[in-house]
Amino acid sequence: MSAARARLAAARRVVVKVGSSSLTSLDGGLDPARLSAVVDALVARRESGSQVVLVSSGAIAAGLAPLGLTRRPRDLATQQAAAAVGQLMLAEAYAAAFGRHDLPIGQVLLTADDMIRRSHYRNAQRTLERLLGLGVLPVVNENDTVATDEIRVGDNDRLAALVAHLIGADGLLLLSDVDGLYDGDPRRPGSRLLSEVEAPADLEAVRVARSRADSLGTGGMATKITAAAMAAAAGIPVLLAAAEDVGAALDVADTGPKVGTAFRPSGRRMSARRFWLRHAADVRGALDLDAGAVAAVIDRRRSLLAAGIHGISGDFVAGDVVDLVGPHGVVVARGVVGFDAAELPDLIGRRTRDLAPEQRREVVHADDLVPMTGP
Repeated sequence: MSAARARLAAARRVVVKVGSSSLTSLDGGLDPARLSAVVDALVARRESGSQVVLVSSGAIAAGLAPLGLTRRPRDLATQQAAAAVGQLMLAEAYAAAFGRHDLPIGQVLLTADDMIRRSHYRNAQRTLERLLGLGVLPVVNENDTVATDEIRVGDNDRLAALVAHLIGADGLLLLSDVDGLYDGDPRRPGSRLLSEVEAPADLEAVRVARSRADSLGTGGMATKITAAAMAAAAGIPVLLAAAEDVGAALDVADTGPKVGTAFRPSGRRMSARRFWLRHAADVRGALDLDAGAVAAVIDRRRSLLAAGIHGISGDFVAGDVVDLVGPHGVVVARGVVGFDAAELPDLIGRRTRDLAPEQRREVVHADDLVPMTGP
């Protein structure tokens, strides 16, 4: 078995994401048997000595049947109404299922704002750490009743990857209604299950099937691949498996789980701040760099100075996050800018010694910058 699978089995802190289609049905709302099977597997893994965080979709889907809706609504107001009804049902179902094991749980509802604002991000981190320290199993979900962007994207897979890094998880399990990643549409003959993804290049030949129009979830396989690649690039091993195989997926045998597709970590674990910059921060503008500035920022990991900038876009203030764009229009880095957009036109292209003393500072400091090319 692969090293990634062995690391997943040995992980002391695991994030598990389960989607709407794995917990609910179109005609019956929440499926108690499916939900209980997931809970039982999480409890078994926790009893083996691991800390577990559950990222669960299902609020909107759970609210459909009580509202007499036969399919996921398209309009935002009805989605939010379904989420308001379904979130209580989902929380109650989890509380009852975990209660059978005398295990306390805590609900953590997050929005995009909690991920893109640094202060909110740190607060979410502290809350989750404290819950785990108190022996509580956190159940995380998007706050679908108010998070308009989250409902449109519906991407709890990406949220799970963010949470995994947020809490310093040793492994990420993405549960799906498919038993792993195939190189083509798994519904067609000839498609092959990929047992291992060793590097990002392994994904180049993968052709992802579109989600069904009547699907209860909105993430689909594409978002799972993105989330898995995001976590793997930050040093976290990932397993993509079927929800019905959750017990086997959380197996703690020395060789690791024998189901699903394992993603080998392709990069080093980065600091929470750099991960936030790369994957979660709200980008407010862009700075256009010349080739010399790109080489300094990327190759020599230097701070960005005004002399290397030849253009700006966006309405940002000092402390906002901006993209750094190379001569060919490719975003090469992202960082926290030290000047307002209104200040920069008089500074760009000028050498530091030619600026007024109060302006002789980095536009983006090296400590507040993360490359966007490569892992």
